[in-house]
Amino acid sequence: MTKSSSSNTVIKAEKLNLDFDTNDGIVHALRDLDLEIEAGEFVSFIGPSGCGKTTFLRVIADLETPTAGSIAVNGQAPEQARLARAYGYVFQAPALLSWRTIARNISLPLEIMGLSRAEQQERVERTINLVGLDGFGKKFPWQLSGGMQQRASIARALAFDADLLLMDEPFGALDEIVRDHLNEQLLQLWKKTGKTICFVTHSIPEAVYLSTKIVVMSPRPGRITDVITSDLPDDRPLDIRETPKFLEIAQRVREGLREGHADE
Repeated sequence: MTKSSSSNTVIKAEKLNLDFDTNDGIVHALRDLDLEIEAGEFVSFIGPSGCGKTTFLRVIADLETPTAGSIAVNGQAPEQARLARAYGYVFQAPALLSWRTIARNISLPLEIMGLSRAEQQERVERTINLVGLDGFGKKFPWQLSGGMQQRASIARALAFDADLLLMDEPFGALDEIVRDHLNEQLLQLWKKTGKTICFVTHSIPEAVYLSTKIVVMSPRPGRITDVITSDLPDDRPLDIRETPKFLEIAQRVREGLREGHADE
């Protein structure tokens, strides 16, 4: 899927390492990661549980600090990018407040930012429309399905209006039908907004369907075993997953995952 060309590097990691000091000794979470992500790319991270996919997202978001190497977000240190509100973050669970309506859940970070009521309302209405939740702003989370709650979580992240969206396996707990539907909606959302998306998943079909680039990671210590650029067409109906090109890319992802296990 081809986005408008840009030479702007949003994320650049060089020889990135992260070790955790635990009661059982040192855990090597990330090892010598080199990666560049350009503006407008949709990049999926795939690998076995514990390989460091989420940890890398947390490093980008300044929630974890590398022990060696470097990482820049929009040419800045992650802390500076966080203070500049350079990204939105979508977690595995929606994490919505049950006592606030969907609209007020979305507006919460905007309230914290001190935006005017008029600006809050404009952003909430715009993001609710983007994720297809028109008419549900006054509902409470418990009145919505799991898929709709996750869409509200995405809307909350989009309300920042940041150019970078970090998504940590947001559809992993949903059934296949809902997941497929949200995959389609996410692609449409990405095309509309032109945002850069970093997306963690355990699903090979999901990674191939969504991405312009797939980063394959090895078991701990997390290393990058392959970076696969997708040349699937812009138009991606769900049945594209049965085409030879799709299956070819999926096979390369599987080979990258196998290679990572073989190097253990």
